Amino acid sequence: MRSLCFSPETPSFRRSVSPPSRASMSIKHRRGFSELSVEQTIAASAALFAKWDIERPSYARVTSLFYESKGEAVNFIRSVNDLHKIMHFLPNDRGSGSEKLAQAQRLLQIAMKRLQKEFYQILSMNRAHLDPESVSTRSSRTSTQSSFSDYDYDASPDSGIGAVGDSISEVKEVSFMAMSDLKLIADCMISCGYAKECVQIYNSIRKSIIDEGIYKLGIEKLRSSQINKMEWDVLNLKIKDWLEAMKISMRTLFTGERILCDFVFSSSDSIRESCFSEITKEGAVTLFGFPEVVAKAKKSPPGKIFSLLAMYAAISDNWQEIETIFSFDSTSAVRSQALNSLTRLSDAVRSLLSDFESTIRKDSSKSMVPGGGLHPLTVYSMKYLTFLADHSNILTDIVSNWPLPAKSSPPESYLYSPVSIGSPASAISVRISRLILVLLCKLDSKAKHCKDAAVSNLCLANNLQHVISAVHKSNLRYLLGQVWIAKHEAMVNQFAENYERVAFGNVFASLPKNPTAPMTPAEAKECFRKFNVSFEAAYWKQISMVVPDSKLRDQIKASIGRKLVAVYRKFFDNHISAIGDEKSVTLFIRFFPEDVGNYLSDLFIRTGGSGSSSSSSSKSHRPHLQSPSKA
Repeated sequence: MRSLCFSPETPSFRRSVSPPSRASMSIKHRRGFSELSVEQTIAASAALFAKWDIERPSYARVTSLFYESKGEAVNFIRSVNDLHKIMHFLPNDRGSGSEKLAQAQRLLQIAMKRLQKEFYQILSMNRAHLDPESVSTRSSRTSTQSSFSDYDYDASPDSGIGAVGDSISEVKEVSFMAMSDLKLIADCMISCGYAKECVQIYNSIRKSIIDEGIYKLGIEKLRSSQINKMEWDVLNLKIKDWLEAMKISMRTLFTGERILCDFVFSSSDSIRESCFSEITKEGAVTLFGFPEVVAKAKKSPPGKIFSLLAMYAAISDNWQEIETIFSFDSTSAVRSQALNSLTRLSDAVRSLLSDFESTIRKDSSKSMVPGGGLHPLTVYSMKYLTFLADHSNILTDIVSNWPLPAKSSPPESYLYSPVSIGSPASAISVRISRLILVLLCKLDSKAKHCKDAAVSNLCLANNLQHVISAVHKSNLRYLLGQVWIAKHEAMVNQFAENYERVAFGNVFASLPKNPTAPMTPAEAKECFRKFNVSFEAAYWKQISMVVPDSKLRDQIKASIGRKLVAVYRKFFDNHISAIGDEKSVTLFIRFFPEDVGNYLSDLFIRTGGSGSSSSSSSKSHRPHLQSPSKA
């Protein structure tokens, strides 16, 4: 055993307990202790303490009082308390009373050595049963006086050891009995003036358990310089380890230790506070300090924001428990560290959001995507915003008091005006609405550099449709609302109409406004010729266009079909007879109405062939169109 605890040379064992002055003693109390009762108490204590004297060469040196006989252990504690009680009423002057006081002091020292050994053995031998997880999962710290009130445990020596319910497992019973024994010993040693020795033993063993737990969870104290040297993948793994460590620490490690401290030292508020602070403060500060160091580190990939948000959530979600577990004044440093980490994480998240907006604004590509498809900036931005929406509750806390940038730098275009999200609008809704606005304005700016108006309008329609689809399929729909979605869907329809007008305007213009109006054979032939030329030119130009969204693709095809195929069919049916014989028909009419529909079905898929099995099956019945590049 440790010499600090059990050596007879330890200063505490040479102390004497001085009785209070005679003036302070109650006459009633003095009369309550007859000389006979004093002698009987001393004699009984001497016999029992001698049996368990750790200095004697007997089995008492190698066995445990509390393990050997719980009943005798309770009698031992009662004898110590009785002995200590009569010492306050023995005279300190010369005479028989003084001799009895000296004898009582020697006996008390023998008893304290035994209790220190018992305290140490119970803590050491029951590490597995007193681990924080075992303690925390069996009891909630609703009372600092007794976490095990459900078991009807009475801590007073006269009451004996508390009963354990039949529903408690054997493991839980062992744990509870160990805690009960520790409390009996602690109460006795503290009341007898041996609190320092008791606390030293407790802190030494329990701190090693907490420190070992922190180490096994992978928590270590790191400096900013160390973090900056790490590759992001390595740091990200450490963040994941920290998130798991945070769960375990709050659920078991610190909660269990607070429960144990409060229970064992319930007789002294100052002792349970000092013990808990000494045991946990260092590990807790290290745990809660990690996010601050990460947040202060150098710039990392944009995806770092989600790791920061996860750490922010881990602390904020447990904030009430942090304040409760570390409620003592002596553990205020733990609360301060957790709060500092929240502040640093909040600042880092805001900075990354500003960087994200800046990335959109500074995108240097001038041109749109060939074929009017999705711009990489759109895909990346919406994926990023979709993930942000999954953390909307945390982001609301972070951006609620963060003012929007000044209006001195308006977006490049006012085509997309901000929409009302509700009154009062949530801070995160306004922030995300603004980021999407910045994205759409950037796309509009790029579209203006496109020389082909059809490509420009189709690209805007495609990219805005992707934005709306991303909103529909994510939590963004709750943040932006139906009004926002409806307004931007109307914009998509407008871009699609603009595309149709520009891409197929010449084809529409080649047909008469009234397709059934009478005309001469020459006029009919000229009209068919213009349609042939304009439709073939439009087809070859638009065949390279793409519409990734199937709903928008079908919508544009259907709209063009209604405006073109139906009108051409009426014109065809009314004027084919004016063309003449079969040879003239072959010469002037290159497209039958069903051919027009089949060719339109090929558009916007860019697969190198037809877009469906139906169009493929009809391809043999349509005229062959030679690409202008091969003409």
